[in-house]
Amino acid sequence: MSQLEPTVTEQRRLTRNSIYRYILESESPVSKQQMVQNLGYSLPTIHQNIQELLNADLIRVGEVQRSTGGRPPVGYTIVEDARYAIGVAVSSNHLRFLVSDLKRQQIAYKSIRLEDEEHVDTRIVKETEIFIKENKIEPEKILGVGITIPGIFDFENDRIVISPTLHMPDFSLKRIQEDCRFPVYIVNDSKSAGIAELLNRPHAEQKKPFAYLLLENGVGGAIAMEGQILSGDNLRSAEFGHMCVEPGGLECNCGRKGCLEAYCSAFRFTRDIGLTTEEFFDGLQEGKKELVDLWEDVLVHMAIGILNIRMCYDSEVILGGFVAENMAPYLGHLRELVAERDPFSENGDYVSIGKLQRAGMVGAAWHFIGQFVEEI
Repeated sequence: MSQLEPTVTEQRRLTRNSIYRYILESESPVSKQQMVQNLGYSLPTIHQNIQELLNADLIRVGEVQRSTGGRPPVGYTIVEDARYAIGVAVSSNHLRFLVSDLKRQQIAYKSIRLEDEEHVDTRIVKETEIFIKENKIEPEKILGVGITIPGIFDFENDRIVISPTLHMPDFSLKRIQEDCRFPVYIVNDSKSAGIAELLNRPHAEQKKPFAYLLLENGVGGAIAMEGQILSGDNLRSAEFGHMCVEPGGLECNCGRKGCLEAYCSAFRFTRDIGLTTEEFFDGLQEGKKELVDLWEDVLVHMAIGILNIRMCYDSEVILGGFVAENMAPYLGHLRELVAERDPFSENGDYVSIGKLQRAGMVGAAWHFIGQFVEEI
């Protein structure tokens, strides 16, 4: 696998990096003339850096662009499969895997069910290797493995401090990092999903604030301000799932009553009534009364939670996670329920569904892609 030659100065590297980023972010192949015009570098500088990137197999000649006359200019595009990153999501009953290329495209996906809760840490390493082999990914091209876990971590003492939806007492963060042959990044699932949503936005919109509400077996969130995800004093910002929306109400996974998570997590229809997510939403589409009534209760409490978030941050609220991925037919009604409770707005148009599927694990994989791009 070809490597970039080291540069003489950091400024020289930054020039190369900006040229690579420009090609990476372009939707179609770009010519040297376009780079001169849009980046402000001289043609010899562009030519030298293009040659280095070509030699390192990081870019390639793309489709020849249209010309208004004379010889058509050559376009350049990145080599998407020059490197890969793996994303892994841990939940109470599943491990999910995906692989992303440098264009942040999801190349492959797999989900496996956990039959027991013992030694999940070693299972993650084993199943990651199987996933890589099944998809014929060259190990030398893998930048790292990003793992999302619904919890708060203490890396110094090698433990998950809080994770109401997981019951894995023997889970070792350190063991994963030691046993995996690739670099490992472990992150809270909600924060990772918020990062993915942020990075997926056009560059010009990345400083616009938003709140992200993750709806899976647990309910969590993230807050984006000025292009950054807020972490909080104790790395517990945006724990929206544990705001109270019904005092004295349903018991939550955390042991308290009335939390948003108790009303709006996937456990309302998986653990509580024994349906899979797919079975629940299929039955909902068929109009089964008991499911329609349950879903209305979910949406009413979700609307209360969303309005609380809106009142705190006065920003758009984006819904994500595998529950939200099924919510498009019900978004209009949810917005109505939010608007009914909002003293400052006549509609709930500030509520939307995230554009990324599997955003948490995508964000974890993109951690390594971002590092790689930054160092070019």
